Amino acid sequence: MAAQNNKEVDALVEKITGLHAAIAKLPSLSPSPAVDALFTELVTACVPPSPVDVTKLGPEAQEMREGLIRLCSEAEGKLEAHYSDMLAAFDNPLDHLGMFPYYSNYINLSKLEYELLARYVPGGIAPARVAFIGSGPLPFSSFVLAARHLPDTMFDNYDLCGAANDRASKLFRADKDMGARMSFHTADVADLAGELAKYDVVFLAALVGMAAEDKAKVIAHLGTHMADGAALVVRSAHGARGFLYPIVDPQDITLGGFKVLAVCHPDDDVVNSVIIAQKSKDVHVSGLRSGPAVGGQSARSTVPVVSPPCRFGEMVADMTQKREEFANAEVAF
Repeated sequence: MAAQNNKEVDALVEKITGLHAAIAKLPSLSPSPAVDALFTELVTACVPPSPVDVTKLGPEAQEMREGLIRLCSEAEGKLEAHYSDMLAAFDNPLDHLGMFPYYSNYINLSKLEYELLARYVPGGIAPARVAFIGSGPLPFSSFVLAARHLPDTMFDNYDLCGAANDRASKLFRADKDMGARMSFHTADVADLAGELAKYDVVFLAALVGMAAEDKAKVIAHLGTHMADGAALVVRSAHGARGFLYPIVDPQDITLGGFKVLAVCHPDDDVVNSVIIAQKSKDVHVSGLRSGPAVGGQSARSTVPVVSPPCRFGEMVADMTQKREEFANAEVAF
């Protein structure tokens, strides 16, 4: 079985390496049929369950993976900016969000995150104010959470890119209620301090801190400034999906001053894994221990991996359909 797994992993890494080379040669990562086709092939290869542990790949494969994640991040940003501009042309952009090929994925991911928060945060959640770090030009996550799950919550959206925030704010101009609950701030999370203490829940986007050490620094910074008892939602990846998004080690969250409450690795159309944690002074002390924790178990071995509270559709079929819709839409522009 081990030999079979190794062969499967080697074949996958070879395929991903070839796709990385092809994507890296593209003259532009802006939406186009060529970009669309390569990323469709990449996602289709990475989404199914796989025995690969990308954190244990050799140096060359690790370098390739890191480069690929950066390319995915750039392409995702260009795709979102393109659709944000399209949506902004409507009188009420919020009525047309379904134009985006992956809007349903955001609906499902936000539903999963809300249900995990409700299930695993002691006492449940009824946040007055939420921060979303890395909201981008299409802040779908904040919108879905605000519209469907947290109707009385105020949302502060943070992004490094001022142009992304300008695009995002235009989407809410025609909806007074939603617009009043959404604010956008251009800032580096490393520059946020006292304001982080006012949030009941902080969401950390998958592409904030793409290298493991950068992600750990961001989480430690949040742990220093968030209020005790506040919840943290971290988006990660699992298996071959780690070629698309950074993988977050729950141990880094513990060392950052949080108690990890749940880790969920969906195997459906939700590509990201979700980690739910809670700020705690007590955990900060124990998380810094280099030796075994109570009972002889390390923090890593006691992470509660849980199943999704619900399931959503078949990923590849939906993605193929949405990508075709997107490709057809491109012809018209």
